[in-house]
Amino acid sequence: MEVASVLLGHADVSPEHLPCSLSSRQLLWVCLALVFLFVYEAFSRLNKLDEAANAAHTFFMANPEHMEIQQDIENYKTTAGKVSLIDREAKQHMEDYSAGVRHYDKEEYELAIDFLERALKGYYSEDEDCQIMCEGPQRFEEHEYLEYKAGLYEAIADHYMQVLACKHDCVRELATRSGRISPIENFLPLHYDYLQFAYYRVGDYVKALECAKSYLLFHPDDEDVLENAGYYEGLLEGTMDPDTIKPRKEAKMLLRRHKLESHLLQVAAAGLGYTYTEPVMPGSAMARTFRNSQPLHVQQGCFLSLFPSGGPLLYSDVKFVYNSQQLNGTQRVLLDNVISEEQCRELHRVASGIMLAGDGYRGKTSPHTPNERFEGATVLKALKYGYEGRVPLKSARLFYDISEKARRIVESYFMLNSTLYFSYTHLVCRTALSGQQERRNDLSHPIHADNCLLDPEANECWKEPPAYTFRDYSALLYMNADFEGGEFIFTEMDAKTVTASIKPKCGRMISFSSGGENPHGVKAVTKGQRCAVALWFTLDPLYRELERIQADEVIAMLDQEHLGPSEMNINPKDEL
Repeated sequence: MEVASVLLGHADVSPEHLPCSLSSRQLLWVCLALVFLFVYEAFSRLNKLDEAANAAHTFFMANPEHMEIQQDIENYKTTAGKVSLIDREAKQHMEDYSAGVRHYDKEEYELAIDFLERALKGYYSEDEDCQIMCEGPQRFEEHEYLEYKAGLYEAIADHYMQVLACKHDCVRELATRSGRISPIENFLPLHYDYLQFAYYRVGDYVKALECAKSYLLFHPDDEDVLENAGYYEGLLEGTMDPDTIKPRKEAKMLLRRHKLESHLLQVAAAGLGYTYTEPVMPGSAMARTFRNSQPLHVQQGCFLSLFPSGGPLLYSDVKFVYNSQQLNGTQRVLLDNVISEEQCRELHRVASGIMLAGDGYRGKTSPHTPNERFEGATVLKALKYGYEGRVPLKSARLFYDISEKARRIVESYFMLNSTLYFSYTHLVCRTALSGQQERRNDLSHPIHADNCLLDPEANECWKEPPAYTFRDYSALLYMNADFEGGEFIFTEMDAKTVTASIKPKCGRMISFSSGGENPHGVKAVTKGQRCAVALWFTLDPLYRELERIQADEVIAMLDQEHLGPSEMNINPKDEL
């Protein structure tokens, strides 16, 4: 079976990872991204480094999980000095939006207003262009037109509905970055949400109320913005009538049009007999997007309260070190003494006897950085080697037992009300390669998230293939400290601002939720070998690790009695 990518990693983009539900527009962006990868390679061979760097940057903006391209870009920056790379497929309204959010987070509110207003103007201009581009031949994938026997009026209605469906999808198109499949959640309303507070901070209460009311068109029950609007009205009392301040006309017209389109398409689908799925609404994803600088009346800790933690650790020898707040994040915990010094040594002996270079990465011995060698092994492989006598069976079973101990601790501490299953379990070591450590500027493992594709430029994490979207919690259990470098780090979504740094040592375990709230990576291992047990968990039993199920069966048989090779039903030639 195909082994999942290991220790904080993602597989390369390949055709089998592309979802079959891509629209023609989305497929076009995927193809364009691949074209820029080929262009990059061509320019590189021609030694046209500036053009190659821009092509690589364009590809990387659409594929932020591609670690080799990321390293090539960093190497180019180191060689060329200060450079300004160009994304050839950037959408200007999204660039302006991202710039506005960056200024907002820096509390540069006047600049934030300039960029966000420019982004809104660009958005509505792009919307007009998108509507016009839909005026042409269309086709529903569900139809087989060679056998279509409709009359004239049915054919006219069918064509009109196809054009209307294309126009209706412009909302998703304008909220989707080039090369991505998923749109930015709540994209258009967030412009008004940022603006309402930015205008308040510069003292323009009229515009603040106007933008708050515009946001409420999309989310009329948002308590925070309702409270803000009431506060702005209070500030304006005595100077003007707040009721004269209305939501922006363009927002009102777009939302009204979108609702009418949706109604017509649903009616037509029933009448013409085709399947229609409603795309993303302009104000989809009702949950607020949480930012570094929160709008008025939004409490900084409200996200944390949604996810309880601090449950019992189950084992008396396990020592609590830091919680989420102390680690400056969400759903994080640091524990010590999860395993003993003797268990660390025994596990390390097992590792030296069973690990393969590049295990889990199709034999790539340096999948994350050319300056380190990567080795790994799975639980089932350890048990098979133990049964065959290549390593002590007791030691092989230790790997299984401590991973189960870690699972139980994570399930209990985060107070999960359903069973936590293994998604993937891997014993991994990273070894610094001699002669390649001078002036390193890379990481042992680049910053990423475990169940989504981190996009630092957009401040988003895209929960779509090839990410392992089913992973819910992650843990790393460390085995040693006799190496240099190799600190585990959490960062902000920008993949640069470090929020917590953890030095590995025997028995130490860091665990956290696997989403975009916890970007993380590993600093360069510059001397020695760093070993750990990497664990990913899922709440969905459909994504249970197959090798773990097989290992459970082996352990169950061993617990019953000592069985011979034929009775254990293990084929040493099975590919792991």
